[in-house]
Amino acid sequence: MSDFIIGFITDWGYLGIFLMMVLENIFPPIPSELIMPFAGYVAAQGDLNLVGVLIAGMAGSLLGTSAWYVAARLMGIERFTWLCNRLGRIATLSEHDIDMAYHWFARYGALAVLVGRLIPAIRTLISVPAGLAAMPVWRFLGISALGTLVWTGILTAAGYVLDAGYHVVEAWIDPVSTGVVILVVLLYIWRFLTWKPIKDIG
Repeated sequence: MSDFIIGFITDWGYLGIFLMMVLENIFPPIPSELIMPFAGYVAAQGDLNLVGVLIAGMAGSLLGTSAWYVAARLMGIERFTWLCNRLGRIATLSEHDIDMAYHWFARYGALAVLVGRLIPAIRTLISVPAGLAAMPVWRFLGISALGTLVWTGILTAAGYVLDAGYHVVEAWIDPVSTGVVILVVLLYIWRFLTWKPIKDIG
């Protein structure tokens, strides 16, 4: 995947960074931990502008994460609960789980979005409860933009400062990101295997 991302950014520049970051937020296995450090490296070589790289990365990230927010916002908590009830074991969510998550997010929503944007895998998923809780769109975008600026800024700066050694960033960040994704998958499998219906929904 590294070679594909590097080649795509090399060929398409700012547009390539933007599109990669959109996909990274819609399809989490595409890692920003590879996209932005290499983009920072390219900027250090003088082929791209550092500010332009940051803007392209942030814009793509916000557009990608907004897609999940809009989908969840349009579905709403009632239809989401109805769908999860009928998907049962596949969803691994009960109505009780959804109620608890909804009230927790209603209390800590802003902080959850800000911190969530800094955690691999969670960066995408946090948009769903934000949409379900009907967080005001401008508030969601503002908080997401702040978290995105911090995350993409760190990765881009690392690639820029390390220059040709940008791959060092991949050597320690990518395994951590992979570990988080594996943990999320294992948690889902555990919930899938241990799921029991609370009540008969008819």
